[in-house]
Amino acid sequence: MSTKSKPAVGTITLVAAGPGDPELLTLRAVSALGRADVVLADADALAIAERFAPQAEIEPVIDANGLPLTRNARAKKAISAARKDATVVRLMAGDPVLDGALSEEGEVLHRGEVRFEVVPGASTFSGVAAFAGFGLTGKKHGEIVLFTELGSGPLPAQDPKTTLVFLSGADEAPAIAAELMDAGYAATTPIGVTRAGSTVDQRTLVSTLGEVTKAAKAAKLAGPGTVVVGDAVSARDSLNWFETKPLFGWRVLIPRTREQAGAVTAQLVPYGAVGVEVPTISVEPPRTPQQMEKAIQGVVTGKYQWIVFTSSNAVRAVRERLEDYGLDARALAGIKLAAVGDKTADALREFGAQPELVPTGEQSSAGLVAEWPSFDSSIDPINRVFLPRADIATEILVEGLTERGWEVDDITAYRTVRAAPPAAETREAIKTGGFDAVLFTSSSTVRNLVGIAGKPHATTVVACIGPATAKTAEEHGLRVDVLASDPKIEVLVTELAQFGEQLRLKAAENGDTSWRPSRKRASRRRSS
Repeated sequence: MSTKSKPAVGTITLVAAGPGDPELLTLRAVSALGRADVVLADADALAIAERFAPQAEIEPVIDANGLPLTRNARAKKAISAARKDATVVRLMAGDPVLDGALSEEGEVLHRGEVRFEVVPGASTFSGVAAFAGFGLTGKKHGEIVLFTELGSGPLPAQDPKTTLVFLSGADEAPAIAAELMDAGYAATTPIGVTRAGSTVDQRTLVSTLGEVTKAAKAAKLAGPGTVVVGDAVSARDSLNWFETKPLFGWRVLIPRTREQAGAVTAQLVPYGAVGVEVPTISVEPPRTPQQMEKAIQGVVTGKYQWIVFTSSNAVRAVRERLEDYGLDARALAGIKLAAVGDKTADALREFGAQPELVPTGEQSSAGLVAEWPSFDSSIDPINRVFLPRADIATEILVEGLTERGWEVDDITAYRTVRAAPPAAETREAIKTGGFDAVLFTSSSTVRNLVGIAGKPHATTVVACIGPATAKTAEEHGLRVDVLASDPKIEVLVTELAQFGEQLRLKAAENGDTSWRPSRKRASRRRSS
């Protein structure tokens, strides 16, 4: 007599995605996503799944028509995946404890005799309120009445000590106001409407019950969101920290190599901006590698007194070639190393090598030449310098070092190749003012962006890392709004934020709540 064994059953974890900002995920949620084999995500949480569960199979819980599955169907889909012995995360947008999703899907899992666990997250009602600048309780208002939507419970009598919160009410703000005034609430009662809370697309409207219908129409505020009613709304005057960030909601174009763009995007986030990476440059090996191979052999045999690195790409090229021979940074021992700037120096240190010369003044080829020592045969046993560089580099270094008595092996270590054009939607946004700012970090990024996508619109703020980059931008008919005082990415981003803050303050003086350049786009483009 044989018996059938029960099929293996994996685990199911119900994870709350929170109000919208991925950074609000709990540590436990991040851990669960990192272990998942399968992530079944609500449409609004797909981006979070892609960020924190790149190893998993990610499926949106939608039907063949692209519409959300019923909660019953979502739970059954999780059960099906778990019965294939998968580690399943059901990633639920918002706060499933409050919106009923936990009760409904959890009941289906229970009936299916599948064990599950719950990872709660930042609450929607408190999270959105925090980002909107609403203190839901205080000395004068200490009670909260929470509604999942209009009609989900009886309306209490108006009391200045009570704050009403409607979790799914942004679209229904006029109806909520009408219901409350019919129930005896004063038309002057404050109301705050927030959509896309905690994200850079967040928009908050503050009005009164009597005026909110007209105000919402004028502001074109549509979509789901949260409504807060009561004196708590008045706290926004002093607590509005999020929507007043200097680059709040700005879409910033970053034309760089794929390897470099991510770091810039991260630096924009604290200022409220979204970085949109558009690769314009691809770094490739030289067409004829023989010269580079010969130079690396010279490094090993002690042919060079100095190696000059003009970029982190040059460091990478030398590093990779050394590693091809089974060597590491120790192969550079006894050779003096120079870096054109701090970023390049950092790349050397990451490799395990310490640069001896980094310009203290201008961080450029000219700045390096200005501080370069003249060759002295009494103290310098060798007068030869290895210069691994891009195929489009300038001759400033070669000429400057030669004038100082050094013999330079000027070697193409890598090529910078123009990338393929971005998507049509991105090209259109660039040319029509869909981006608020663009960050140029080299002359080649200017040339290549214009070449593959066209010139940025006249309203787009142009920020350049240094004078040479700014000159190239101007030669292409662009007005440079921000020129970094120090040619470093972090300085460029900081000074762009300072420029944005100036625009914000000027807009505030004029009673304007928006200072995004993309919302003030002109009908004409920059003249060439």
